[in-house]
Amino acid sequence: MKGYNRYLRPNFNEGPVEIGMSLDIASIDAISEINMDYTATIFLRQRWRDSRLVFPGNESVSVDGRLVSLLWIPDTFIPDSKRSFLHDVTVENRLIRIFSNGTVLYALRITATIACNMDLTKYPMDRQVCTLQLESWGYNLQDVVFYWTRGNDSVRGLDTLRLAQYSVESYYTSVSEAVYETGQYPKLVLHFALRRNVLFFILETYVPSTLLVVLSWVSFWISQSSVPARTCIGVTTVLTMTTLMMGARTSLPNANCFIKAIDVYLGICFTFIFGALLEYACAHFCTMQHQTIEDLHRDLLKEFNESNGNGSIPMASTMVSPNQAVEIGLAAAVVAEERAAAAELESTKSDAASGVRERRPGKGCSLSSVRNASRRAASIFIVENPHNIDRHSRTVFPLAFLFINIIYWLYFLFI
Repeated sequence: MKGYNRYLRPNFNEGPVEIGMSLDIASIDAISEINMDYTATIFLRQRWRDSRLVFPGNESVSVDGRLVSLLWIPDTFIPDSKRSFLHDVTVENRLIRIFSNGTVLYALRITATIACNMDLTKYPMDRQVCTLQLESWGYNLQDVVFYWTRGNDSVRGLDTLRLAQYSVESYYTSVSEAVYETGQYPKLVLHFALRRNVLFFILETYVPSTLLVVLSWVSFWISQSSVPARTCIGVTTVLTMTTLMMGARTSLPNANCFIKAIDVYLGICFTFIFGALLEYACAHFCTMQHQTIEDLHRDLLKEFNESNGNGSIPMASTMVSPNQAVEIGLAAAVVAEERAAAAELESTKSDAASGVRERRPGKGCSLSSVRNASRRAASIFIVENPHNIDRHSRTVFPLAFLFINIIYWLYFLFI
């Protein structure tokens, strides 16, 4: 080392130093969607030629890694690294090997947490492309030049890497340059694509949510008179689905503005479960309405039979609500029309207590046309057979859910 100046790069004033690099990926320890980064342990190897270290013979010399302070070494760094350290058990994991022609092999064992911008739109059927970049900190392109020693073969370990949630789909290397205000610097980039294994999420999220939807359909086969049973199934499935949706988001960033694929599916399942609960509410309401109208019709028919037969409609003896008054009026009109089929009732002023409107002159419409129009308007909101709601729901709900599932999986898996 006599006369060797480690502060001057090789080929000083004679052109840039060519530095070849290769990587061994020992492990990728963690991939975090919350922090959008990954932690990897790598073996970084750098080769360059320093003519000041030429010695006779054809052999190489391996020296202690602690002698690195006596040599010139590249100032390579990882620009996207958040945290990194050099392993030092039992000594600093450095390797220095000098060949007779002046070639220097410098190897390091590094663990680094590196940023990786992720697109979680199709989570958990997503595919992420992460990079590992190597740049020179202080030497620009006039001083050093980076290159991969063997192209894509310069990177090893990714083919045999086993990850808990991902699988390495492909990788390739590239050579570029980094442009900053202080100049242009050499840069090497390793691109690798990670495909998430969706089987875990199918077993943990998709299958339970689908079974909850199917469980909510059980209420369609339960009698509408079993109010506690059908209400219990509806409320229980809604609450369970809510808990499942909250648990699925615990491992994801809360501030992420993306609507993920798993959110879409859970939202679909929640909509079907909530729809099944609303279906029973509608069916039960129509059943009670249908029974009320039948009871009113029966009572009015009985009172009409007991009347003198003069076509007048007796007033109900009990207090009724406005809605019931409308129903009584409609039912009474039906009874009056059945009893007065031979002759049309003469238009008279109604008694204030009877609730029948007076025929107003000048309107150009008869009482019968008003009754017909009111019956047609009321028939729109009245279901003749409320049990048909459950009968149709047994077919509509499964077919609609199956159709939406086909569209969902085709879109997120193949588009």
